[in-house]
Parts: sequence; structure tokens; C-alpha cells
Amino acid sequence: MSSRSILGLMYTMRGLRSLGEDPAPVLARYGLDLDRLDPGARVERSLELRILVEVAEQLRDPMAGLKTGPFFGFAGYGPLSMLLLTCADVREAILSGVRYQRLTYLYSTIRFEEEESGLSVLSLAPLPLPWRAFRFRVDGEMSGTFKLVNDIQKTIGTELRPQRVDMPYPRPAEAAQYEAHFGCPVRWDQKEGRFWIDQALMNLKFPTHDPAAHALYRNLCDQQLVDQQRELDNLSHKVLLHLELFEGRPPDAGRIAEFFGLAERSLRRRLAQEGSSLRGLVASARQNKAQQLLRHSELSVEAIAERLGYSEPAAFIHAFERWTGMSPSRYRAER
Repeated sequence: MSSRSILGLMYTMRGLRSLGEDPAPVLARYGLDLDRLDPGARVERSLELRILVEVAEQLRDPMAGLKTGPFFGFAGYGPLSMLLLTCADVREAILSGVRYQRLTYLYSTIRFEEEESGLSVLSLAPLPLPWRAFRFRVDGEMSGTFKLVNDIQKTIGTELRPQRVDMPYPRPAEAAQYEAHFGCPVRWDQKEGRFWIDQALMNLKFPTHDPAAHALYRNLCDQQLVDQQRELDNLSHKVLLHLELFEGRPPDAGRIAEFFGLAERSLRRRLAQEGSSLRGLVASARQNKAQQLLRHSELSVEAIAERLGYSEPAAFIHAFERWTGMSPSRYRAER
């Protein structure tokens, strides 16, 4: 599996914590602390899914998945959110969402069809998972998709509420709360999750339509898909992604080896076979995060040094000059 932004996992975990659930023990088993995760990091999809499955097993509220949907921020979709807003109409926005679904936080496969009945249907085919995880993911993805549609309709000023929603599991005791959440009838025990929408809404124009900006964001989304395809499924890449999850001092070699189910000596040997080293990967992770923070935040150099786990700013400045040939202040000024 490829990697993706860690924001989806953060939205879900923070939502659960706000709802009174406690995902911390599961995250701790993977060496993660929700309050120390870097929003700019990426996470292996397989690791994220393992965490979600384990968290689902210890949830107290069976509707926790449905309730996490509203915690997903529209801006968190990055260029995709702007691509959708600059579409010409509702139909183009939905088709764009389907085309670039790999840039969303879904594990379901989505498709869009226009029926002869005068209704359009957006379908989500879920992954086969253990029951508790299945309901948690279906509810979260249906609710998150519903939140995305609501965010778009707030911008264009049009009501896009579905006429009916299908859910792919038997009717639960809380069924009435689902109808209240979606604002429409819900059918249970269906093959897939589905949103049924009046076809007449597909032609509604977006006041935010901007062909030039749309082309720009489409190119950015295309590049993200290319980057996903280019990710190498090797240990060095996985270790780098793991290191970028952390703020502060990175985990030591023993903790990293334990995370990947290896002896420390085996970890170092395999990295060497791939032409890398743990020391080099730690430096790469720090450099990537430092450059991102200098470009996209107003944190002081001292604060960035602390966030990257340096005991004093001078050590960070020296390391940054070695990486880039310039000081952090100059790098920020030039960008």
C-alpha cells in the first residue's frame, strides 16, 4: 500500500477523543502520541488501517464512526478541495472526486452513476473487515463524505441533501439517529453504501468556477497521484515515513526496529543493502520537516529546533546549513 497524509488519522483520533473515547493505548502500541503527530507527515495506508481496526475493537459507542465525520476539515484535502470548488457544476465536482479518490481518506472504492429513474447515485464499496471495524469504517466514510458534500454546498449556496441513503449492514438499534444525521430515509442491509441524489441537481453551476485555477489544481492532483505510484515499497521509504510522524526527538534505533518487527542489527543491515542508513534517514526526516516549517509556518528558528528534537538552536542551524548550504533564516527569506 502507498502512503497518504496523516491528517485523516488525526481527524478520526481527535474526533474519538472529543467523543469520550480513548485511542491513546492503541496509538501507544505503535509508538505514536496523538499530540505529537506532525500534521505534515504521511502514513502508510496499511499501518493506518491496522490502527483503525484495533481502535474499533475497543470503542464503547457503536455510533462513534458516524460521529467522527464532522471532524474532517474541508481544507485538509489539500489541492483536491480547491479542485472541487473550481469545478463548473455539481456533476463535474462529483466526477472529479471519483477520479481523485486516492487523494481522499477513504478505504472504500467510490463510483458515480446516473440512473434512468432521475436519480444519481454515489456508491462506496467498503473493504471486508471484522464486524466492529467494518461498521466503524463504513459509518466514518459515509459521514465524512456527507460532511464533504455539506462543505461544498455551503460554498455554492445550494441544498444537495440526498433523497435516500443506503447502508451495507443490517439495521441497528440506533437506526433513527442515522436518518436524523443524514436528513433522509435510510435503507439497511444493502450491497454498498450509497447516496441517492436528485439528478436535476447535477447541473447546478458553481459560483466559484475558475477554469484557470481548476487547471492548476488538477495538475497538482495529478502530480500527487504520480508521486503515489512512484513510492518504492522498500524499508528505507517506510522508515522515513515513520520518522516523519514524530515531533521532538525521534525514536531510537531499538524502538524503530521493534516497530518493524526486526532486530536492530537486521534493520541496519537491510537499510545498508538499500544504500541508506538510519542516521541518514533521521537527517532526511528532520530536513524535510524543517523546510516545510520554514516555508509554511511562522514558528521561530528556536521553536523549530525544539520541535525537531534539537537540544539547542545552534545545533539545528549547523545541521540545516550542512543540508542546504544556507541558514534557516536565509532559506525562509528566499522562499
